[in-house]
Amino acid sequence: MLTRICVWLLVLTAGLAPAFTFAQENAEGELEEVIVTAQFRDTALLKSSGSISVIQPATLFDRGAQHLEEVLNVLPNVSFSSGASRARFIQMRGVGDLEQFVDPKYFPSIGITIDDVDMNGLAAAAIMMDIKQIEVLRGPQGTRYGTNALAGMVNIRSIDPSNVFTGYAQAGLGNYNSWNVAAALGGPLSQNFQGRVAVRQNTSDGFIRNDYLGRDNTNNRDEFGLRAKLRWLGKGDTHVDLTIFRVDIDNGYDAFSLDNNRRTLSDKPGKDQQHSLSVAARSYWQINAAAALETILSWSGSDTQYSYDEDWSNPDICAGVAFCYPYANTDAQDRNRDNISLDSHLLSAADGRFNWVAGVYAQNRKEDFTRQYYGSFVSKYETRRYAVYGQAGYDFSATWRILAGGRYETFRDNYSDSNNLRSTSSDRYFTGELTLQHDLNDGSLLYGTISRGVKPGGVNTEASSVFGFMDPKFRDFMRGRLLFGRESLLNKEIGIKGRYLDNTLTLRAALFHMSRSDAQLESWIWDDVNFLWVGYLDSVRSGSNYGMELELDYQLSTAVEVFAGIGWLKTKVNEITVVDLGQPGEWTQSVITKVKGRAQTKAPRLQYNIGTNLYFTEQLSARVEIEGRSNSYYGYYHNQQIAGYTLLNASLGYQLGAVTVRAWGRNLTGRDYAVHGLYFANDPRKGYVNEAYRQLGEPRVFGIDVKYTFR
Repeated sequence: MLTRICVWLLVLTAGLAPAFTFAQENAEGELEEVIVTAQFRDTALLKSSGSISVIQPATLFDRGAQHLEEVLNVLPNVSFSSGASRARFIQMRGVGDLEQFVDPKYFPSIGITIDDVDMNGLAAAAIMMDIKQIEVLRGPQGTRYGTNALAGMVNIRSIDPSNVFTGYAQAGLGNYNSWNVAAALGGPLSQNFQGRVAVRQNTSDGFIRNDYLGRDNTNNRDEFGLRAKLRWLGKGDTHVDLTIFRVDIDNGYDAFSLDNNRRTLSDKPGKDQQHSLSVAARSYWQINAAAALETILSWSGSDTQYSYDEDWSNPDICAGVAFCYPYANTDAQDRNRDNISLDSHLLSAADGRFNWVAGVYAQNRKEDFTRQYYGSFVSKYETRRYAVYGQAGYDFSATWRILAGGRYETFRDNYSDSNNLRSTSSDRYFTGELTLQHDLNDGSLLYGTISRGVKPGGVNTEASSVFGFMDPKFRDFMRGRLLFGRESLLNKEIGIKGRYLDNTLTLRAALFHMSRSDAQLESWIWDDVNFLWVGYLDSVRSGSNYGMELELDYQLSTAVEVFAGIGWLKTKVNEITVVDLGQPGEWTQSVITKVKGRAQTKAPRLQYNIGTNLYFTEQLSARVEIEGRSNSYYGYYHNQQIAGYTLLNASLGYQLGAVTVRAWGRNLTGRDYAVHGLYFANDPRKGYVNEAYRQLGEPRVFGIDVKYTFR
């Protein structure tokens, strides 16, 4: 705490001392060129192939967003999976992981990087602190990111140092005893050095009332982030960037209720904590007029603690109940992860008809896991990846160009645990893409692309560790599922991007079809003889995902702007064999059955975000939007769904010189909706019948933020 106070005093004192003039960041009616940085070269959004969305700081401020999960819903065919205090995993176009318990998950289907640091499976670190933009790339990104991005990538970039002093100080208050403070300061340090430091604290009691303990903060949020950046400037474009990022998340976890509401009965609420330190160095060396060398070296270390009250109840729950299984247990899982990677590539000059990239990549990850659950369980996991890759582009004419890329990657892992399970595997992968672009006469970009992504296979470690304790019928079922193979995804996509109606309408649209081979689908078995609840990945031969994304921004006048993001998605898993728990309201034994032709999990048919920005005067503005989605499944061992919903969000802001005041509200109608779900029997008051339990999203939340910006 003392360290945090000292940091705040330094940043705020430095930030408020200078008397700088204010520069308006987003003047209405002004068309700003958005640059995508997640690929090998910085490219204008409207000239980048692929379905790409970029979220700007104005959207974060208008929504009062403090974390990535509070803004992802604005994007077509993008979702997140909670199962903790904050979302850990992301889904795109129906592809993505749902949750994590025992098995190591280094390679979720959707990758996430924060300032060049790989944070896969650790998305809780995505605090909205001094953010420049959030780039969301749908579809495989195999050439650039390899097995880190089977179906897409989220790239979060913070604001870089510059040659002028800039910064801000921000504070906000909201309901549920919520408050946040943030500050940043950056500018020249000497002739060749620039720097920037940013800090943020988010605090809230959360949205849960624990009736048994008489507390409102068992699902609280306590999130702190600190980032420092240093840039050295050499000759020409040569420069070196160093980024150090620290995040401390000390959240509670008490989200699931036996009564499916925001009132819990647990006597030992859990926690969801993450303490991460990361360092990234990026150098760009302009060798000569024809070539440059870019190198990225990153390291991160993360300690996570995740626990929950397994029975969601307390000893008093059995009072007056005819049959009550006398168990009370806490599942506590601690992970220590280290990750180091090196990415170095040569780039040709981009101003000729032919341009190319050639590079190498190496990564080493280690994870130590400890679980306290009816005893102690310990495991160690390590992976090594090496890759070579290349990309080339050629302009056939002034309006036609082709782009081709490929990546060859080797993978090796080692696993061991206290149940005497030992595993070593290795594999080789090829990913890449082929894209054809055409510039139309009206300035639009028309593109078609074929891309391939791969995700490593592995061992279902939890199932393998307890395999000998299973009932024979479940051993027979799991025998062929202790291993799961690599998944490959082939994406075919066409799209168009451009500005129309005298540059008042910006439009991006894409149609896609994805074929999944050996799809890694998450499922569970309940061994009702030995009381084992085991999760695993199943390699399913095939599945398909197809649909469209449409994003537009229309400046009706200097006072009215309309925006929309719409995603339509159709998914199917051809066949998966599961251990079905039976129908709701029944006490049934687990039955092995086949699920055929059903939609995939976390794949709503329709998603939408539609709204308007209103500029009443130069100082007064407002934003009104609705966001929503249709129903979606959240498991294969049952047919329960997360119901669709529509939410109303709005904000009202006033700007006076360097100060902006913004009142915001999300889910203003107070709609109850779910962000995750479970299905099993857990309530003795109902006779332990199967029931769907849902983790509810945020209720009606509102607040006010005040931001002082200087330049």
